[in-house]
Amino acid sequence: MMRKSFWMAWFAVGTGAGFATVVSGCFINTDLSCEHTQVGCPTSGELEGGRVEASVDCRPSAAAEVAEVCGVFVSSAGTEGGAGTKAAPVKTLAEAVKHAQEGGTGRVYACAEAFEGAVEVPAGVTVFGGLDCQKGWRWAEGTRKTRVTAPMGEVPLRLRGGEGEARLEDVEVEAKGIMVGGDAALKGASSIAVVAEGIRVSLVRSTLVAGDGAAGEEGAGHGARAGAGADGTAGRPACAADGGEPQVENLCGTADDVTDDSIGGLGGSGRVYSGGGGESGLPGLENAGTGADVEAQCEGKAGGDGESGEGGDGARGLGSLSAAGYVGAKGADGGKGEPGQGGGGGGGRSGGKGVGQCPQASTGSGASGGNGASGGCGGAGGRGGGAGGASIALVSLEAQVVFDDVVLRTGRGGVGGSGGPGQNGGLGGAEGGKGGAVDPAYTQLKEGCPGGAGGNGGKGGQGGGGLGGHAIGVAFRGVAPSLEGAVVTLGEPGAGGTSADAEHAGAPGTRADLAAFP
Repeated sequence: MMRKSFWMAWFAVGTGAGFATVVSGCFINTDLSCEHTQVGCPTSGELEGGRVEASVDCRPSAAAEVAEVCGVFVSSAGTEGGAGTKAAPVKTLAEAVKHAQEGGTGRVYACAEAFEGAVEVPAGVTVFGGLDCQKGWRWAEGTRKTRVTAPMGEVPLRLRGGEGEARLEDVEVEAKGIMVGGDAALKGASSIAVVAEGIRVSLVRSTLVAGDGAAGEEGAGHGARAGAGADGTAGRPACAADGGEPQVENLCGTADDVTDDSIGGLGGSGRVYSGGGGESGLPGLENAGTGADVEAQCEGKAGGDGESGEGGDGARGLGSLSAAGYVGAKGADGGKGEPGQGGGGGGGRSGGKGVGQCPQASTGSGASGGNGASGGCGGAGGRGGGAGGASIALVSLEAQVVFDDVVLRTGRGGVGGSGGPGQNGGLGGAEGGKGGAVDPAYTQLKEGCPGGAGGNGGKGGQGGGGLGGHAIGVAFRGVAPSLEGAVVTLGEPGAGGTSADAEHAGAPGTRADLAAFP
């Protein structure tokens, strides 16, 4: 008869998550499985001689006082490794959640105090906060909350894993605003109060607060100028053997891409009966000297300056969500400046044998032109600015979230980082090579024509501005949660990072109660 009366009493209680059945002062889970009984409690085979007591309502909001058997108790004044009772509560929420899972109750009772340190709550666990632990662990009737925070840059509460539903009552979760100061690692960091991943969640009489996002990282500069060009080399003297100095090269590119190189034009050859024309410098238009005996026609011209690089595109879009949090879009790097053109090679002169000329016909060539100087390398593009950090109260990743008297509050999104300045192009070689010399005894011959100076490299384009930080109540992937039962208060989104002009600036952040991410 005792077994029969037990079953009758249990059916009278019902199977709600907030109820427990007490047998001789011990908690028995509603499925009556022995493996879920507390240590020292009777097994089902021992229930014949046991005594069934009245059912206990384990919801603080419905009970005058929470019964000891209902779950695990936690206070910031507790001790690590405590029994989890009212008299000996555990110290941290993480430890309380672990005990609630292992003990089978799935319920945590937390004082209306501040708990520092990130915590993860799986499905199957309910956290009842807002208890006045100085007055018998009674519910404070919603006037006080259990406050959960974490170090700057961390998500205080994650909800994921397990079977069933996670539930929080009378809890305030606050992610701290990001104060960067001298900590470069926090530039662009977001403030996110809660991340719910692949889980069913009920939030009751709770508040989720996100602080300000950090400003995005500024696009870095490059310091010194790009590589400078070299002066040209002199031409071969008159009445000398064939041969001369090679062209002057400034190798700004790579082995597979020589379009960024700057090469001075080769000086024209000195011939017995005429002077050869010089070659133009690269890259660029015609600037070589003509082979002739007229001074104004044979000097190599200076190379043209390289064009500046294009500005980088400003960041657009929403960015991405993951279990790690939010990542915003950075601005694109600026384009590289064009190399300066090499100076044109000077024209060569005619030679000859005879009085006032070369003594031997075999070496009767005239002086050759000087080689043009190489141009400066183009400057590298400025780096794009980083995204401003977001302020998001709740990130929902394929989760199902229900709100009941919940406040979602955000701070300001961080300002996007400005695009970095482009690198100044390298200076071109200042002087072209001198024309080949002539011995004073060869009065009928003339010096070779000089090469031209190298052009300056173009400046790199400024990087694009980073995306401004968002201010979003619920950012989600998957099914859009209903905001019924929630009040959303939003701060301002961050402005986009600046660049050379408005076209290349980053877009401002999004301000929205609810925002879907791809």
